[in-house]
Amino acid sequence: MSTEGRARKRIAVLGSTGSIGLQTLDVVRRHSDELEIVALAANTSVAKVVGQAHEFKVSNIAFGDESLRENPMLAQAHGGVSVGFGQQGLLDLVRLDEVDVVVNALVGAAGMRASYETLACGKQLALANKESLVVAGDLIMPLAARVDAARVERGIAPQVGPAGALMPIDSEHGAIYQCLLGERHEEVSALWVTASGGPFRGMTRADLAGMTAKQALAHPTWKMGPKITIDSSTLMNKGLEVIEAHHLFAMDYDKIKVVVQPQSAIHSMVEFSDGSVKAHLGTTDMRIPIQFALSYPDRWEAPVEPLDFTRLGSLEFYPADTETFRCLALARHAGSTGGTLPCVMNAANEVAVAAFLDDACGYLDIDACVEHAMELHEKQGVQRVESLDQLDEVDAWARGVSREFIAAK
Repeated sequence: MSTEGRARKRIAVLGSTGSIGLQTLDVVRRHSDELEIVALAANTSVAKVVGQAHEFKVSNIAFGDESLRENPMLAQAHGGVSVGFGQQGLLDLVRLDEVDVVVNALVGAAGMRASYETLACGKQLALANKESLVVAGDLIMPLAARVDAARVERGIAPQVGPAGALMPIDSEHGAIYQCLLGERHEEVSALWVTASGGPFRGMTRADLAGMTAKQALAHPTWKMGPKITIDSSTLMNKGLEVIEAHHLFAMDYDKIKVVVQPQSAIHSMVEFSDGSVKAHLGTTDMRIPIQFALSYPDRWEAPVEPLDFTRLGSLEFYPADTETFRCLALARHAGSTGGTLPCVMNAANEVAVAAFLDDACGYLDIDACVEHAMELHEKQGVQRVESLDQLDEVDAWARGVSREFIAAK
C-alpha cells in the first residue's frame, strides 16, 4: 500500500528486546513504508537496545534499570542519542512529540504507568502489557474512551469500527476485536477465550507437585517470554485475559468463557444471540496480532505463511480444568470482585512466578501464594480503585506478603 501523501506512524517500543518487542521490530522492517521506530526502551539489555538504535536510526532510548547510568556500552550509541533511566525515562519517551503510537510490551506491573501516560497524552496505545488492564483497567479504559472521542473529533478515527485509541496486542483479544467489528454489542451472548492448555494439560495436582521450571517453560505451541510462559502453564494467563476482556469489551464476567483448544489455531471466538459463532483462525505467530494493532483499520500483506487448512487436521475443544489449575478460578474471582483485588492477585503471582523460576518454591506454591495474598486482602477490605499511587501501595503490600509466604516454604 502506498503512503504517498500520508506520514508514517511513528512508534515507541517499550520492551524492545523481549519477544513481543522483537516481533514488533520485524513487522516494522517489513512495512517500513508505513511505520517508523522513533524510540526504544528495555529494562537492562544495553547492547541489544544500542544495536536496535543503530539499525532504526533512533534518537531516544531508555532503560528501566537506574543502575545502568554509568554503563560503558552506552558510549557506543550513535551521536545525538538521548538516554533516559528508570520510570521517568520510560515516561519521557511516551511524552515525546514525535511519538504517535506506543507499543507497550513491558513485562509486569512496570508497564502500567506507561500505558496510563500514553493515553493521558492523547496517543494511541498498542497494548501487550496485561497488567495495565488487569490492575488499572478502571483508570485506563475511561482514558481510552476520551482519546477515542478526540480521534473522532479530529477526523482520524476509522469511519467504521472502534476509534482505535487502545489496540490489544494479544492473539486472543486481537481475535475478539476483529470478530466484533461491525457487530452490535447487545447481540453478543458470549466471548470465548481460547487456551492451548499449556504443557501440563490433562495432568492432576499430584502430577504437578514436582514440576520444574524447565518443564513449565516447554510450551507446546507458542514461543513467549518466561513469565508469560509460566502463566500459560498455570492458566493464570487465561485468568488475566478474562479480566482484560471484561475491560476491553465492556462485557460481564458471566459472558466471558474459556475453552481449551490445543492446536492454538482458533485464537478466540464470539457467540451471538442467534446462535452464530465467529471464530478467528490463523498461524500461531504473534506478528499477526501485532501487525493488525499497528495497521488498523487497514490490513497489510501477511507477515507469515497463512494457515494451511488442508494440513490442519482436527480441531479439539475441552473445558478448562479449574480444579487442577486453580489460578484461573482465582483470577476470575479477583476480576468479579474488582477494586484492588486484581492488583493483589497480580502482584502475588509475579512474586511467586519469579520465585519458581529461581527454584525458590514449588510449582503448586504459585497458586497457594496468590490465594494467600488475596484472602488477606479481602479480610482487610478491598478498596475502590482511585489512583495509580494507591495501586502502587497495594502492589507493594501484596509483594511483601507474598515474599513472606514464599520464604516460609
